[in-house]
Amino acid sequence: MKKNYKIDVDCANCAAKMERAAQNTEGVKDANVNFMMLKMKVEFEDGADPAEVMPRVRANCKKVEDDCEIFL
Repeated sequence: MKKNYKIDVDCANCAAKMERAAQNTEGVKDANVNFMMLKMKVEFEDGADPAEVMPRVRANCKKVEDDCEIFL
């Protein structure tokens, strides 16, 4: 399953950090951040519940870029 999320991030480097943090989250198969569009596309592993995975994605992103936001 793939879902798109609106994000708020200040620079392209920060967006790249968010992308890597999301990709390394359990339950995420792949993630792609588009800085220009301020969107994050997340592909979830089979059987993963986005409602359970996305809070972990947000927490991991906040660890690498504390002023970023993902609107769930």
